[in-house]
Amino acid sequence: MNHVERFLALMSFQPVDRLPRWEWAMWWDLTIERWHGEGLPRDLKFSQVFDIAQYFGLDPYQQFWFSTTDPTIEATQHHVEGIVANMDDYRRVRPRLFPDHGAAIAAMRPWVERQRQGEAVVWSTLEGFFWFPRTLMGFSPLMLSFYDQPELIHAINQDLLAFNLRLFEEMMRSCVPTFMTIAEDMSYNHGPMISKQVFDEFVAPYYRQLIPRLQEYGIMPLVDTDGDVTLLVPWFKEVGVEGVLPLERQAGVDGSKLRRQFPQLRMVGHFNKMTMTEGEGAMRAEFERLAPLMKTGGFIPSVDHQTHPGVPLTEYRVFLRLLDEYTAQYHP
Repeated sequence: MNHVERFLALMSFQPVDRLPRWEWAMWWDLTIERWHGEGLPRDLKFSQVFDIAQYFGLDPYQQFWFSTTDPTIEATQHHVEGIVANMDDYRRVRPRLFPDHGAAIAAMRPWVERQRQGEAVVWSTLEGFFWFPRTLMGFSPLMLSFYDQPELIHAINQDLLAFNLRLFEEMMRSCVPTFMTIAEDMSYNHGPMISKQVFDEFVAPYYRQLIPRLQEYGIMPLVDTDGDVTLLVPWFKEVGVEGVLPLERQAGVDGSKLRRQFPQLRMVGHFNKMTMTEGEGAMRAEFERLAPLMKTGGFIPSVDHQTHPGVPLTEYRVFLRLLDEYTAQYHP
């Protein structure tokens, strides 16, 4: 199977020759800096995610992150936290937001043929309807604004929806991604940061307009939210989201329980990154924990967030060796 065929078959709960070997999140910049001193070629810079993945023998997955603040496709968050406190602030800064991504979208075109041939999987990321208001306002002011300034949150998200839909239509004329993620980070280690009522009023209406457009093109929508996503899963399923990542183990997420509750949920991640400093035995035990889930389909094992700078390059190579072993042996 080629890379695109393998991803689509797995996420359709069909048999595959092996599981994908994919690090969905970038390594920390400090991790790459450390590894430069431990044998990683210094010409591989932190921003060269695709090239680093190729160096490590991982599958070719190419991400295009479309920022709300900068005309770039780099997979990075552009911080503008706390610049909006009220509607006047938002109106003042709005001309600096929602950039023209024409040049960035043009950079996708060389990947069209590679994806068509199955040589690479192209995926894109849009910023979501909790993520973006929180970025502009900061966490605590946003929490208060759900009650004190609801019109401000709706104004921001209406503009974000229009931007995402416009961007999506432009993107489709250049390259149709195999799947897309929506950046949210709406949960923490004890569950959702907002109530179901707040979700239904301020977030769900915009997903219900965005998700159908993605699905019309056969694009699988996944949500990226850290922490414990367990209670959020049914909320997202109600608005058409088909899967979640990264299923952080340290936050108490249980992927096997989620599989029992939601048999068709697509999942990525769930490998406890904290085992990567504890030696091969701990990492193998972690893969053994994931093995039953790997056999169910619809799940790609991957570090449950960025590989942190406490991980030596030698230990990361052990992780890669085990990843090769388990993705070859345990699959639908």
